Amino acid sequence: MKRKIYCHFFKKKMNGLKFQNYPGSLGKKIYKNISKKAWKKWIQKQTILINEKKFNMLNPIDQKIIKKHMKKFLFQKKKSH
Repeated sequence: MKRKIYCHFFKKKMNGLKFQNYPGSLGKKIYKNISKKAWKKWIQKQTILINEKKFNMLNPIDQKIIKKHMKKFLFQKKKSH
């Protein structure tokens, strides 16, 4: 059975993630509030950011920048998706 959640990104009930994809308290927040579809959109956006900005995901500074972008993308209000 699929897990239903209210997706903060799309502002409606949707299928939730199967497991917590990100560590810590932010990961718990994502698991409880972000749908599988919204997470997929973030992964696509993250890939674009990493490639365009030439981020090195082993670099802690680049990791922090991506985390900031992720929070903004998933949890700040948007006019359309």
